[in-house]
Amino acid sequence: MERYKRIFVIVLDSLGIGEMPDAARFGDYDVDTFGHICDTVGTLNIPNLKKLGMLNLHPVKEMEEAKNPMAYYARLKESSNGKDTMTGHWEMMGLKIEKPFLTFTDTGFPPELIRELEEKCGKKVIGNKCASGTQILDELGEEEIKNGSMIVYTSADSVMQICGNEETFDLANLYRCCEIARELTMKNEWKVGRIIARPYVGKKKGEFVRTSNRRDYALKPFSRTALSALKDEGFDVISVGKINDIFCGEGITKAYHSESSVHGMEQTVDVCKEDFHGLCFTNLVDFDTLWGHRRNPVGYAKEIEKFDVGLGNLLEVLKEDDLLIITADHGNDPTWTGTDHTREQVPLLVYSPSLKEGGKLPETDTFGVIGATVADNFEVKMPEGTIGTSILEQFK
Repeated sequence: MERYKRIFVIVLDSLGIGEMPDAARFGDYDVDTFGHICDTVGTLNIPNLKKLGMLNLHPVKEMEEAKNPMAYYARLKESSNGKDTMTGHWEMMGLKIEKPFLTFTDTGFPPELIRELEEKCGKKVIGNKCASGTQILDELGEEEIKNGSMIVYTSADSVMQICGNEETFDLANLYRCCEIARELTMKNEWKVGRIIARPYVGKKKGEFVRTSNRRDYALKPFSRTALSALKDEGFDVISVGKINDIFCGEGITKAYHSESSVHGMEQTVDVCKEDFHGLCFTNLVDFDTLWGHRRNPVGYAKEIEKFDVGLGNLLEVLKEDDLLIITADHGNDPTWTGTDHTREQVPLLVYSPSLKEGGKLPETDTFGVIGATVADNFEVKMPEGTIGTSILEQFK
C-alpha cells in the first residue's frame, strides 16, 4: 500500500559530511565540507535543519544538536567510482558507475577535437585548459569579445565548458556550439559526461558575471533508472534546477529551470502547493558552483542559511502524506586545496509530518537507497540491474 502520495528529494549540491574511506584514492585527505564550513564561521543559523537532525548527524562544536530530531538521519556512502554530479545523481536513482567519466584536467582537450570544434562552430578556440570559470573570464573574456573567439575550458570533472558573452556571442549561437560539441564528444576517446554552456555579461576584466542561462548537455543514462520506472507507470516526475539536464530528460514529466538555489526552493514550495502524484526532484547548485569550487567557506555558510529559510517555508506546506528527503551528491570542501569536488559521505534526512518519531538510521553503502525507497513507496519495480535497497519500512 502506498504510504506517501508525493515525495520531495532535494539535493544540496556538494554538501558532503566527511571523507569516504577511499577518499585518499581520489586525492582527498581529511575533507569535510559541512564540518569545515562550521569550523570557519563558528555557528550557522539553521533552525530548520537543526530540528530535522542535521547536527545530530554531524555534530558541530559550537552548536547544540536537537534533543528530539523530527527526521530520520543517516550517512550515505557512494559505491560508484567517482565524485561528480552525474555519478552522484545517477547512483541515487539506481545506476552504479564502474568506470569514471573521461577527464582532460591535466592535458586540455586533444588538438583533433579542438580543430573539429573550430571548423564546425566557425570560431577560434581559446583557453583549452583546466580553470576556474570566474578566473578564465577575467583572463580571456576581453579577448573573446574583441576577436569573436570562443573560450573552452574544463575542470577536474568530466566536462567541457564553453563561454559566450550574451551581448556579442548570442545565446542561440552559444547553444548551437554546445550541441556541436556534444555530438563530437560522443566518440569514445572524447566522451565527457557533460557539455555546459556558460553565458556571461560584462565588457572588461573585473566586470564579467555568469548569468543563469547556463545549459547542460549531458550523456543519457546508460540504463533505465527509478525515474524512468516511475514515469512508465504513470507517476509525475517533476524536476527543479538541473535535474532535467543531468538525466537528459529521461524519466522526467515536467521540468522547471532555476535562476538560483533560492529560486529553486521557491519553485519547490510552489510545486508543493500543486496537486500531483509522484516525485519532485530538486537540485540546488549554488552551493557547489558559487562557493565550493571558488573555495569560499563564508559564502557557502550563507548559502546554507538561505536554504534553511526556504526549508522552513517548505515544511509549512508539506502535507501528512508527503515525504521529504534531503541529501547531497558529493562533497566540495571549500577549505581544501584546488577547485575540485571532494570524495565524501553525504547526509540523508527523511521527514514527513505523519512520522511518529525520528532518529538515527544505519549507514548505507550506496546513494541508491533513495531511488529504491521512492520506487518502493509507489509500488514500482526498480529496473533490472539497478542498485539500492528500500528503507521505507524503517520510517515509523
